[in-house]
Amino acid sequence: MKIENVNPQLQKAYSRIPAIPFHNPALIRLIQFISKFQKKPKSVPGIAIEDYNFGNSGVRVYKPRGATSGAGLLWIHGGGYVIGNVAMNDRECTDYANNLNITVISVDYRLAPQHPFPAACDDCFIAWQWVLNNAANLGVSPDRIVISGQSAGGGLAAGLVQRIHDSGGIQPAGQALFCPMLDDRTAIRTELDALKHRLWSSKNNRGAWAHYLGQAPGLARLPPYSAPARRENLSGLPTSWIGVGDIDLLYEESLRYAEHLTDAGVNCELKVIAGGPHGFEAVAPTAPVSIELFESNYQFLRRVLAL
Repeated sequence: MKIENVNPQLQKAYSRIPAIPFHNPALIRLIQFISKFQKKPKSVPGIAIEDYNFGNSGVRVYKPRGATSGAGLLWIHGGGYVIGNVAMNDRECTDYANNLNITVISVDYRLAPQHPFPAACDDCFIAWQWVLNNAANLGVSPDRIVISGQSAGGGLAAGLVQRIHDSGGIQPAGQALFCPMLDDRTAIRTELDALKHRLWSSKNNRGAWAHYLGQAPGLARLPPYSAPARRENLSGLPTSWIGVGDIDLLYEESLRYAEHLTDAGVNCELKVIAGGPHGFEAVAPTAPVSIELFESNYQFLRRVLAL
């Protein structure tokens, strides 16, 4: 994709990003190895940060010191289901905690291909149950929690919301999905390869889905919650927000999911940024269009969390 297609506010940042073959197993192993040394949290004034280990997975909790609003955000990081860790969104999570005076719980889940589905999905569900069981100590009201994530984390968030709905009990107050990775069928559209989308390409998408599912993407049958866009009945899900750029490889599936939610009677807000490639809000967080996206997201959170 030519740099001229990228929003002018983002062109400088994306011109520096090489085409990285995230679908390459050897590269995935290298990145996963390096990321093990990047998990230590940094000290942030006014925010207490603590890690909790569950054995196979864990969470990082960001809690404002002093009285909080009583609301919470369960965050799930991205990385195509194959890379990334709990530390990669320290900035965003501390910003949420600081700016909204909420407790943020970020999930550190297992990664494919070593741990294909349902490992990450199970880890996120365990984290949700842990939050509910420890709500009093976290200073969180169980009915005032939004589930959120970016890219693969957005896909995991959407699948988690569906799983919680089917399990019954306390439901999240909402879901907020940044450029979510929702539909494995996008990966079989080989005509998208030639477009060479910035940061997250069609080839990366195809390889990542294969690693995560443990099978080729696009097959007729998939287990529930593995590709949230495949779910036929979306009724009863919580109020939703989806943010994405219109030149993101995942734009069309985000648009369709928003439409299907709305058709099912779910209140869904879709925020689209013109010329926004995949993950632009993380690549260039100070760009005006990134600030615009987060302002929309913050408005949604304030509304559904009654802040």
